[in-house]
Amino acid sequence: MERISYTDVPQEIFTNLMAIENYLDNSTLDLHLLELLRLRVAQKNGCAYCVDMHHKILKKHNETDLRLSSLCVWEETNYFSEKERAVLKFTDVLTRLERHPISDNVFNPLLEHFTKAEIAQLTLAISQINTWARLMKTFGFVPGKFKLQD
Repeated sequence: MERISYTDVPQEIFTNLMAIENYLDNSTLDLHLLELLRLRVAQKNGCAYCVDMHHKILKKHNETDLRLSSLCVWEETNYFSEKERAVLKFTDVLTRLERHPISDNVFNPLLEHFTKAEIAQLTLAISQINTWARLMKTFGFVPGKFKLQD
């Protein structure tokens, strides 16, 4: 049940968050990879609304059922590239922050696939979807109602 409806949320919140989304979606980062990390963050946070949304977006972009169903156990599979695995590891660590720095074992593999500017963008993307998940869980938006835009 919704606690706060879409119409009750100050629209500036959505406008400013969407400006960041548009920046990230138009960056040099692969949009499919961004959606993969967004779905992973949603899973880690237990945000059903975000899982529904990013699952549907990835399906629209021809992601396979096998990879979608295995994302929650990505470390135990061989379905993800080394680049994706580096991003997913970084996503997992950054989503569940510990009281110690991000290790070189997590950061250095990113350098094999991304520029430092792109790593900064990945960090923002992970932080951004974590923000969305926290908003959706607080507001109580109902999962299953997300509709793709044409």
